[in-house]
Amino acid sequence: MKLGVLALQGGIVEHVHMLRRAAERLGVSAEVIEVRKPSHVEGLRALVIPGGESTAMYRLGKRTGVAEPLREAILEGLPTLGTCAGAALLAKEVEDRQSGRKYEPLLAVADFKVVRNYFGRQRESFEAELEVKGIGKFRGVFIRAPVIVPRSDSVAVLSEYKGEPVMVKQGNVIATAFHPELTSNTKIHEMLIEMAR
Repeated sequence: MKLGVLALQGGIVEHVHMLRRAAERLGVSAEVIEVRKPSHVEGLRALVIPGGESTAMYRLGKRTGVAEPLREAILEGLPTLGTCAGAALLAKEVEDRQSGRKYEPLLAVADFKVVRNYFGRQRESFEAELEVKGIGKFRGVFIRAPVIVPRSDSVAVLSEYKGEPVMVKQGNVIATAFHPELTSNTKIHEMLIEMAR
């Protein structure tokens, strides 16, 4: 099974490691590749879009030409996990809570809105114990974290923090406001691989 991590910028290495561990735990034979150009999208069974600097990722996604084939693959059903900035790349609507500025989404494949920096800037980063539907307890690592607001009933909220949605699922797309790759818990990555089986 070919699994990919979008490797434009951000937490690439951590997600590669987590996908390998998750596949091992599930007894799935997997090759994990770093997706940098359009040809890398062919044959992918699942994809992770990591956290990082969403503006830089947006620019690189456009420049490398990888955005369009990815968009098509996700719309055709490629199981995809977007974490933090990765969630913003998947969203149909993106705005910044602090400045109120609206951003053009890169992929615009999921019917949710991502509000950047919702819980504050870098210095307001924190960890919290979450309850995730289908998984149970999960330690969420929040770094300049957004919230992910459903825009339609087709988006299911899988976890909330203080009443705000921080993990959602719509069809083949999962998005988290936190960084599951910065924990030792592979359950969210396992959920992605299960969707690809």
